[in-house]
Amino acid sequence: MNKILLSGRAVAEPELKFLTDGKAVCTFKLAVRRDFKNKEGNYESDFFSCIAYGKTGELMAEWIKKGSLFPIWGKSQNRTYTNKDGVKVYINEVVVEGFDFPPKQQENNSPTGTYGNEVNMDDDTPF
Repeated sequence: MNKILLSGRAVAEPELKFLTDGKAVCTFKLAVRRDFKNKEGNYESDFFSCIAYGKTGELMAEWIKKGSLFPIWGKSQNRTYTNKDGVKVYINEVVVEGFDFPPKQQENNSPTGTYGNEVNMDDDTPF
């Protein structure tokens, strides 16, 4: 079984592109804080490369902003490609199948409540 559930913050604004067939592709990095402190007393984070297709990707690009706290679920995927210099590049990413909208923000940028509506659009995954 290949299922992932993560809750974290967007490291930067999501990037939305469109494939030649018009299908949306949204990429972003998610910082997920570890549950324990290191020996210096600080929390560390893990960073996950994420990709969302179709309507899910479009909604994420519209609603997710740098620093937004939100959960995602999906599956882990490994892929490779050869870059322009002929070097084989290996990528591990989370293919997002659904997410919750981040909490609404007040003017002081603090959340006003719990997570918003769930979005789950498995049919948009292109494979």
